[in-house]
Amino acid sequence: MKAIICTKYGSPDVLKLAEVNQPTPKRNEVLIKICATTVHIGDVKIRSLQPGMGAMKDFIIKPLMRLIIGFNGPRRKILGMECSGVVQAVGNDVTRFKQGDEVFTSTEMKFGTYAEYTCVDQDGIIAHKPNNMSHAEAAAVPNGAMTALMVLRKANVKQGQKVMIYGASGSVGSYAVQLAKSMGAEVTGVCSASNIDMVKALGAAHVLDYTADDFLQRLETVDVIFDAVGKMENEARMKALKPEGVYLDVLKATDSLKLHIEDLLYLKARIEEGKLKTVIDRTYALEDMVEAHRYVEQGHKKGNVIITVAASE
Repeated sequence: MKAIICTKYGSPDVLKLAEVNQPTPKRNEVLIKICATTVHIGDVKIRSLQPGMGAMKDFIIKPLMRLIIGFNGPRRKILGMECSGVVQAVGNDVTRFKQGDEVFTSTEMKFGTYAEYTCVDQDGIIAHKPNNMSHAEAAAVPNGAMTALMVLRKANVKQGQKVMIYGASGSVGSYAVQLAKSMGAEVTGVCSASNIDMVKALGAAHVLDYTADDFLQRLETVDVIFDAVGKMENEARMKALKPEGVYLDVLKATDSLKLHIEDLLYLKARIEEGKLKTVIDRTYALEDMVEAHRYVEQGHKKGNVIITVAASE
């Protein structure tokens, strides 16, 4: 099968298209024919070994990442942490899925979705694909939307609260706007001027341009700030957050979070109710993975960058 191999840590050019053996499902696994996967900032950081959490933390975390992921390059050469596709085969003990089922999944740090096929444990983060989403749309949900959901739940968002999403036009942020609104919050999105209309369309009651000269003057106090990109300036945070308010930085709030299948099923239900959708910025072929990583690395994507795989139907 075709796959993208990460030969070592470095620039996007370390990613190479290769022919590798197709995996065989174990007794409790399903073999997924991948229709779509994604490239997000987490993939970029793993490929480049750039944690991006600050000089001191990076000094500590980089050696730890090498120990966990691989010293000179990832031990698992095929990166990618989420996908949507069709079940091609099942192991002997699989009961939840059958051949032909459309599914979406997060493989987490097991990676493996930059390929035509991957194997996933039936008891992992895998569910039947929402019936009103394409594979391209569904592929981005297991990581971006689940991250947004888990962080918002840490804030215990309540009906009528005011919630600010900083970085509202990104993958996590675009889902967070929609989820906060579905929880009954009055949402303020913060993004660049070019993305204001998009964030309004997602359900934000107010949208601010963080590049505007009067940005700080336009801030109103809110109950919750969700910094979906980990870049909010302290001055803005202090001005906008109520004294008893909750501030959540996605780079810190996700340190102890663990993905649960119940959360993926919750998101699936919201999608099928029409309350959650995926924003797609650009779509690339598997063979164009290097260009996709270059684009995401620039840090200006709107929503999600999708990779369509050669084995897609």
